[in-house]
Amino acid sequence: MATHDHGRPIMKALTLSLLCLTALASQAQASSPDAWAAYDKTVLASCTKASGLKTPKPVGSPAQFDDRVGYTAVLLQGTYPQKHMKGQQGTELCLYNKQSKTAFVTEWDSIRPPAKTQ
Repeated sequence: MATHDHGRPIMKALTLSLLCLTALASQAQASSPDAWAAYDKTVLASCTKASGLKTPKPVGSPAQFDDRVGYTAVLLQGTYPQKHMKGQQGTELCLYNKQSKTAFVTEWDSIRPPAKTQ
């Protein structure tokens, strides 16, 4: 009497697939709060260093873009150091490249509402 076990290869494949998916899912878990805090600190330090403003400070929290984009954005405010600017407030946008760990800054005063004239 011969026995045929046609269902076993399918069950083995399903079990193997589930094990692989479980392993991948455990590796893809979000970073710990401490890791995010350390990353934010690195981003802010790099953006502050790249800024042309005197005593730049972040406005709000960094904007974390999807990994496919590869950047974190930070809005900075401070004062212009040049004498002819007479201590005028300035705003800059910093884009931090996650892969190269480099900050790129551009002036972005247009984001602020214009000063009211009286």
